[in-house]
Amino acid sequence: MTFICVGLSHKEAPIAVREQLALPVEQLGQKMKQLRALPGVQEALLVSTCNRFEIFAFAESKAVGEDLLTELGSVAAPHALCRFDEEAARHLFRVAASLDSMVVGEAQILGQVKDAAAQAQDAGTLGPQIRRAIDAAVSAAKRVRTETAIARGAISVSTIAVRLAHKLLGNLEGRSVVLLGAGEMAQLAARELKSQGASELLVANRNMQRAEELAREVDGIAVSLAELPSLLERADVAICSTGAEHHLITRELMQKALKARRYRPIFLVDLTLPRNVEPAANELESVYVYDMDDLERVAAQNRDLRAAQVVKAEQIVEEELRAFLAHAHERRAVPVLARLRAHAESVAKAELEKTLSALQGLDERQQKSVRAMAAAIVNKLMHQPTARLRAEAGEGPLGDAAAALFGLEEPGPSPVPIPVPPPGDTVRPSGGDDVPVSSAPQPPPEPDPEPARAPGAVLPLKRKG
Repeated sequence: MTFICVGLSHKEAPIAVREQLALPVEQLGQKMKQLRALPGVQEALLVSTCNRFEIFAFAESKAVGEDLLTELGSVAAPHALCRFDEEAARHLFRVAASLDSMVVGEAQILGQVKDAAAQAQDAGTLGPQIRRAIDAAVSAAKRVRTETAIARGAISVSTIAVRLAHKLLGNLEGRSVVLLGAGEMAQLAARELKSQGASELLVANRNMQRAEELAREVDGIAVSLAELPSLLERADVAICSTGAEHHLITRELMQKALKARRYRPIFLVDLTLPRNVEPAANELESVYVYDMDDLERVAAQNRDLRAAQVVKAEQIVEEELRAFLAHAHERRAVPVLARLRAHAESVAKAELEKTLSALQGLDERQQKSVRAMAAAIVNKLMHQPTARLRAEAGEGPLGDAAAALFGLEEPGPSPVPIPVPPPGDTVRPSGGDDVPVSSAPQPPPEPDPEPARAPGAVLPLKRKG
């Protein structure tokens, strides 16, 4: 049995590839059932966000990774990575701790991992092996947030988007901003917009009740998405974060709005996957479109400011990973140990009862002494085998030898933990050569929402094309 992670993130694939894998929330459960139904897959979990699409599976062999790659499709598979066993577990821990995020230290990913586990539970694809891995990863993430300053003053992608708009426009006072969507990302952006002094904040959403709730919170105005054409004529900045599966803002729609606004510049920030803004809109004069990949480039500036905290966080993740793997290996030795001890105690009990029945006249105290002697003999005989089997952790020949030597029959399937790969095991990108597993992966440094610049400098407009 092996633990597998197959997928890609903003590090491996551009947004044009990632958006082809995006799934509506209501389809995630069915997708996990399809993954679980693949030959050899015992358990399956899917973490799908704007920045990653990663399958975690417990399977019969590494060969199952090829089938999981196929599930990504011909466009995405060449960008994907396959991680096995310890490296798969390490990646899960780092993802949950936000060390693999676009914005290191952001809090959203931990909630997304928990949500994915809950969806897998509901779909019936979450088994004990992945559940234990998730629990351990969540525990490691909590330690990282508690014991380091990595999350202190941490920002979100939404915050980066707002601060980018602030830099591009000089300031937001007197500016009109429209939020398309009222979900978590829109809420984070709205709060940041309010703190940055936006004069007019319009919240557009298909569900008017949610739009009104968010508008009340930030002193904004709730509007309908049906008013989108007029909103684009009015706004200086539009931040898009709806769950639409198609382009809400097309090149044609933006072209019409430009005439009404007399070609006054407008900044469209697209926080969605699939994208809400048609990429071709960026080709129009005075229209500047920023998607998730553009925000990644902004976030990448000055990432070394909190490198020491990232290093400390990585150390915590490694400690928790080592403890998790040690416990998993110990669990693997437990079935043989339990059967061996049960066998020894059964033999001792049978012989003890024969002896006591033959020795008539023993009082209660004497019988108790005989029973204690039998138990002590079992414990002393079992001490060395127990120590050796635990040390081997199911990774050597002693477990099978003990089972064969004492005639211990396997009662049924027992949990098989994530094995530690031997030195030189590999992480294999699809279609490429095997590359050595890194025992100490380099963490992505912390992004800074305030890129270093000379006093008074302003970020340049995004080039067309």
